[in-house]
Amino acid sequence: MIGKLDSYLQFQETALSLRGQRQQLLASNIANADTPNYKARDIDFGSALQGALNSSGVSKGAVMAKSAAGHLDSNAGSTETLGPGGAPLLYRTVQQGAVDGNTVDMDTERNQFADNAVRYEASLTVISGQIKSMLAAIQG
Repeated sequence: MIGKLDSYLQFQETALSLRGQRQQLLASNIANADTPNYKARDIDFGSALQGALNSSGVSKGAVMAKSAAGHLDSNAGSTETLGPGGAPLLYRTVQQGAVDGNTVDMDTERNQFADNAVRYEASLTVISGQIKSMLAAIQG
């Protein structure tokens, strides 16, 4: 019985975990906005989620492909990973270079931070609804 409950909530649990880790990464970018030679980092959330679900034996849809030149490029030389899916940390594409070598664009980072926070809250709402529906089914 517990195994079925775990599998029922596993997708949202994995998504919440990855969203939390991405939020920390985006906060780190914002905190280092004035650090010379700091390179802004991010993850491809879709591939990270797919990797995490595949490693746990769950399959939920296809990963979205890169569809525009402005999307994140992979860091081929890096072995640094983040999250249960083993998603590689990517360098954010430079919008406007800085003299000190810092690649953090505060507008982009704030936008990504807010977007990730809204999606985190949406995931919490979904998982809360799942729990309420399970309680309703149990209580009859």
